[in-house]
Amino acid sequence: MARQWFDSAYSCLIENGLSHWLESLPAQLQQWDQHGQHGEFNKWCRLIDKLPALPGADIDLATQVKVGNANDLTDYQSKQIAGLLRQFMPWRKGPFNLYGIDVDTEWRSDWKWDRVAKHLSPLANRKVLDVGCGSGYHLWRMYGEQAKCVFGIDPTNLFLIQFQAIKHFIGPAPVHYLPLGIEQMQPVQAFDTVFSMGVLYHRKDPLQFLEQLKAQLRSGGELVLETLIVEGDEHTVFMPGERYAQMRNVWFLPSLAALSTWLERLGFKDITVVDVNTTSLDEQRATDWMPNQSLKDFLDPHDLTKTIEGYPAPKRAVLIATRK
Repeated sequence: MARQWFDSAYSCLIENGLSHWLESLPAQLQQWDQHGQHGEFNKWCRLIDKLPALPGADIDLATQVKVGNANDLTDYQSKQIAGLLRQFMPWRKGPFNLYGIDVDTEWRSDWKWDRVAKHLSPLANRKVLDVGCGSGYHLWRMYGEQAKCVFGIDPTNLFLIQFQAIKHFIGPAPVHYLPLGIEQMQPVQAFDTVFSMGVLYHRKDPLQFLEQLKAQLRSGGELVLETLIVEGDEHTVFMPGERYAQMRNVWFLPSLAALSTWLERLGFKDITVVDVNTTSLDEQRATDWMPNQSLKDFLDPHDLTKTIEGYPAPKRAVLIATRK
């Protein structure tokens, strides 16, 4: 089944002037097909096959990710779909509303999108890449802004399955998910807009990661970068101990000034900070669709301005920059 998903992505690349990516992509996806799949992946694919085919429905991607209404389904169909979608828990990025079924995800990714979208160059008719796209929530919102084509990359198999479950109901669209990391991508140098939201601090070499993002943009293309930050001047870069907010894979948290300096040194211009936001317990929390520990479990219960390890609580910034 996954090969069929990628076939449609290949066609989209050819149709949108991105065919040079095919120099490396098919071999990488064949390698993933042979060695990169989660042990549950085939079972998840079989569950995707059980999702019912439904007639066309009203779709809203401009203000949310919503397909159809509750009265479009029988009670049996609604219970069947909800039961299948629950097999793909935990759902972390969303929310999604499918025929009245509210997939209430850990993150209110719609809040982040609302903070970011008003600052973007219009996405209409642009070729867009989202690096570390998670379940693909933002891919659909980008398409809802009339992007010409949208590609998301993320190596997490469960996120791929969640994306395909949503796409099953939305139907054919030039929106594609590829199970790759940025380190596997050739320098495409053709995207009009590249997003990276919530990835930089997971990279051991943040400057190399920023170079890899730059290599996907055309000259004059726009980078939208969201990451954890700390207070400080252009020399301030914080490296936590073994864990930060219980996450093991957090490496470098720069100040806004330091991050802006990195981007300038690497060949970006027009660097603008468009949003700074301290993550709230309403924006990231456990839900019925993600019942595991969440942000409140990672903060000091006596001082919510600190993580459980005693570090500053998560503060996120969004910067927009242009490739020279």
